[in-house]
Amino acid sequence: MGIREIRVIGDPVLRTLCDPVTDIDARVKALVEDLLETVDMDGRAGLAANQIGVGLRAFSWNIDGEIGYVLNPRLVALSEDRFQDGDEGCLSVPELWYPTKRAWYARVEGIDLDRRPVVVEGEELMGRCLQHECDHLDGHLYIDRLDRATRKRALRDIRQKAY
Repeated sequence: MGIREIRVIGDPVLRTLCDPVTDIDARVKALVEDLLETVDMDGRAGLAANQIGVGLRAFSWNIDGEIGYVLNPRLVALSEDRFQDGDEGCLSVPELWYPTKRAWYARVEGIDLDRRPVVVEGEELMGRCLQHECDHLDGHLYIDRLDRATRKRALRDIRQKAY
């Protein structure tokens, strides 16, 4: 299918817990292809399946020239003593960036299309991406993690954008 339209805040699919991938069939293979093609654009670091309207646990990433995907990802490790608090954005909340506290390091485990184990880990941007995309699959947006004052400003900005 190719590059897919990104769902934006207000679409209920973004607030829905995604189902695990149980059957790796033509539909799931097409989803992975779409995730990889859709994330492979300038300014895109990660993309969860629900951001293109599919309620399955899968995401793709595009960090430092590396593009990949994982099915049924689980966050299995986060740094507990080192954090980052830089600006974060989201394709589903376009054009808005807010300081978001995240663990410095994250590790995700899942599977690929051949059901082989996949381990993805990283620090800084990759760590942020892994946490951000797993949040999406649990029905959360990064704005849910903002401190109270920043979240209030973000919600006001979102209303003004009127996506």
